[in-house]
Amino acid sequence: MSLMNAKEIMDLIPNRYPILFIDRVDAMDPGKSITATKNVTINENYFQGHFPGNPVMPGILIIESMAQVASILILKSPQFENKTVYMGSIRNAKFRKMVEPGDVLHFEVKIDKVRGSAGSVSCVAYVGDKKACEAQLAFIVSAKEREE
Repeated sequence: MSLMNAKEIMDLIPNRYPILFIDRVDAMDPGKSITATKNVTINENYFQGHFPGNPVMPGILIIESMAQVASILILKSPQFENKTVYMGSIRNAKFRKMVEPGDVLHFEVKIDKVRGSAGSVSCVAYVGDKKACEAQLAFIVSAKEREE
């Protein structure tokens, strides 16, 4: 059972196909942590070129997926409701396992700190019980209200 489905995610963050990578939110402790899932299928458009005959999810798209999960967590905080979150930096990114069609990515994101409209999160992506990627992301929240 999911906490948020794809439609509810699209109601919260502006990402759309082909750049929306989160299928569902599994659990959330607002202002603290979130877990979410992405099902990786052979139908993803990036597998056409990355790499023919050996499809592997690009690492930067795993990072983007983490940023989307972080955005959901941040935007569920009352002070950031109806805003847009932007990634400010990526630190200590490590790729530990190739992500291939058929894999299910599970994300765990925790807020490290928030100061004003900026902060940082720690992110880990798993395939099964194996760590696929980890990184620390800095974020900035726009002061402007998001247009519907």
